[in-house]
Amino acid sequence: MTSETPDTPAVSGDTPDWERERPRRLWDPSRRLLRSLRRYQAAKRETGPVATLARKFHTLQHRFWSVVTQADIPLTCDLGGGLKLPHPNGIVIHSRARTGPNCVIFQQVTLGTSGAGSGTPVVGGGVEIGAGAKVLGPVTIGDHAIIGANAVVVDDIPEAAIAVGIPARVVGFRWETGQS
Repeated sequence: MTSETPDTPAVSGDTPDWERERPRRLWDPSRRLLRSLRRYQAAKRETGPVATLARKFHTLQHRFWSVVTQADIPLTCDLGGGLKLPHPNGIVIHSRARTGPNCVIFQQVTLGTSGAGSGTPVVGGGVEIGAGAKVLGPVTIGDHAIIGANAVVVDDIPEAAIAVGIPARVVGFRWETGQS
């Protein structure tokens, strides 16, 4: 792992770091929740009686870890690999929302719609979303962006931008991106 310099990100926005999701100990709720979700999705691609039993087993695991973490992350989510949920309590992710690889999502974050019939967020790779932030509607967050705590994102955020406030506005960039 390399350190972040003004021109390079600390984590890849393209290649998932699956080690970030591997449980470190028996009681590791956020990583166990993600593992149950990943295993369910793998079993969903298979057919036959063993795959059916595996889906049921992983669904039960997912329900257990969802109750423990108080997170609402559907089994059908399109979450990029290497996702980190340091404090998973209260995270709500819409079933059609998408995240890129190696994102970090803190507690009480919502990725959802802004109303009936509106689209869902698309979050790029290596994005960090602070505690209590809300990303609502058909918005796109560029790779390596940082969304501040309690921000409400209703407009697109460019790559490597730092966005804060209600509604969220860009206050700077992590490194030079060519944005003006």
